[in-house]
Amino acid sequence: MIEPDFSSMSKTELRAFVIAHPDNKAGFRAFVDRFTSEASPETFDIPKSNAEIEEVEILIKQKLEQLNNS
Repeated sequence: MIEPDFSSMSKTELRAFVIAHPDNKAGFRAFVDRFTSEASPETFDIPKSNAEIEEVEILIKQKLEQLNNS
């Protein structure tokens, strides 16, 4: 089987290829590379108290509301 040109595929096409060909390692690597290269490098510490956990939950809810309203 000739490998398709993963770099020319859209994210949707690449995802569909990986779903249709779950054993294709090159396709899976291209998929992971594409999505991780576009991910935010920002990291966060693990909450250390109940107050911090509640603050994180509030921030997540606010972000979800922003995404739903845009």
